[in-house]
Amino acid sequence: MEKPKKITEKTNLHPRNLHRLGYNFEQLIANCPELKNFVAINEHSIGSSDSELAKQTIDFSNPKAVKALNKALLIAYYDIQNWDIPENYLCPPIPGRVDYIHYIADLLASNNNGIIPEGENVQVLDIGIGANCIYPILGNSVYGWSFVGTEIDEKSIQNCKKIIENNPKLMDAICLQLQTESRFIFKNIITPEDRFALTICNPPFHSSQEEATKSSIRKVNNLKDTRTKEPILNFGGQNAELWCDGGELGFITQMIFESAKFPMQCLWFTTLVSKKENLSSLYKTLNKVNVVEVKTIDMAQGQKTSRILAWTFQTESQQKSWNF
Repeated sequence: MEKPKKITEKTNLHPRNLHRLGYNFEQLIANCPELKNFVAINEHSIGSSDSELAKQTIDFSNPKAVKALNKALLIAYYDIQNWDIPENYLCPPIPGRVDYIHYIADLLASNNNGIIPEGENVQVLDIGIGANCIYPILGNSVYGWSFVGTEIDEKSIQNCKKIIENNPKLMDAICLQLQTESRFIFKNIITPEDRFALTICNPPFHSSQEEATKSSIRKVNNLKDTRTKEPILNFGGQNAELWCDGGELGFITQMIFESAKFPMQCLWFTTLVSKKENLSSLYKTLNKVNVVEVKTIDMAQGQKTSRILAWTFQTESQQKSWNF
């Protein structure tokens, strides 16, 4: 006889991820009542043996539902109030974003006798902070780190300012900087006095608007199990957030070449790499700039598998002597 199904732990998420057991919608709605309008019963979970197994969910193809869920998660788990983003801007899946933070915390621990360094002395540079300010919010909430967030989009910077103003605890923890030359990544940003323990980045995946649109249509079709030709962006995204000339490979390649100009000012340069097939080319580029060490950290985000590419120009003894 088949055993009743239970809520299973999401073992693909990092062990410290608070969202491994899924979403407690009762708790989340208590924190953010507007979420109630989007919560429904997942019909696919009904009928095994017990009505209690029916799981609540939201329609992840609905951008308003995704945003309401994010608001609730940020209030309930990270003490962030009045978080909002402009319409059609990237609305990040929080469990996957905080996974990145946990994995790079482990990376820093490898240089610190296995202890994760916490507090404002850990400076992190976020390339492309977006309008959502999500990585600095999570990194500061979980580990107390300080952040510099860069962006080429003025509207994104202004929205991040609004989020920070609504949450005074972030005022001294997050600095914002507009990148005035969009072809550069670290140039104009890193000064001779800067010392970053980490750089982080969620680069634009696509190489054109057309490619980004096709991907969005495919994603919605998978979520809704229907066929549409309209690109509904459930997680949103402006052009600069979704695509750039050369796509992910071109962006990260540029990042690697620029990183070589700041070898001693950052302990670990890191970025997400969505497309596994890009790794071999990126490894070759890293060899060209003579990095000392490269690490590839696999991680899963929902149905999608991604990985963190990390590199450093510092020797093992220099890594160990980094002052957190």
